[in-house]
Amino acid sequence: MNAKALGAEFIGTFALVTATCGAALFSAPSGGGLVGVSIAIGLSVLMMAYAVGHVSGGHFNPAVTLGLVAAGRFDASKAPLYIAAQVLGGIAAAAIFSIILSGQVGGGKVVFNTFAAISNTFGAKGGFSMTSAILIEVVITALFLIVIVGSTSKGAPVGFAPLAIGVALMVLHLVSIPVTNASLNPARSTAPALFAGGEALAQLWVFWVAPIVGGIIGGIIGRWLQDE
Repeated sequence: MNAKALGAEFIGTFALVTATCGAALFSAPSGGGLVGVSIAIGLSVLMMAYAVGHVSGGHFNPAVTLGLVAAGRFDASKAPLYIAAQVLGGIAAAAIFSIILSGQVGGGKVVFNTFAAISNTFGAKGGFSMTSAILIEVVITALFLIVIVGSTSKGAPVGFAPLAIGVALMVLHLVSIPVTNASLNPARSTAPALFAGGEALAQLWVFWVAPIVGGIIGGIIGRWLQDE
């Protein structure tokens, strides 16, 4: 296993969670709203795909890694270390934001309340059921993998895959933020949940299972569509 590839996955996921937390915590309350958060997340993947995608493949997401395994694009034996690097990158980003937030008046309470607000959950906070949460996460992650597999196929325009993937992520966040706060990515979900605890941590399993199932479905469909 190439240590640089694992480092690229760590850094890429770190950047993604930094954009997610930063936009949701600081930009959205200042008027950025749902659109601003979605744009920040999409652009973070776009920039890191161009920056380090050539080193590791630019997964930054356990559901993408396993979806690409299903698509025949990635060696399954490498998946566990990729996923570990992604999760650790996300946690590192959330840890830095917890330190920043602890500097506000209210300290620990601010950290808890803030991470709870940006965690992926269903039920009382969003008003949607677990079934709704699972369904939308499966569907949007499947669509995301179809875009990834298609845009990186031999017949796709060269050099435009990061752009297609970033735009897709923006659109899918616009659709799903009102329902679950938009996961598509178990590493992104794990990072704030660890600092929020409570409901976010109890429901975290949904945001591992649903995106991974969706990613595998999307990988299989993408492979079939591209006939690879």
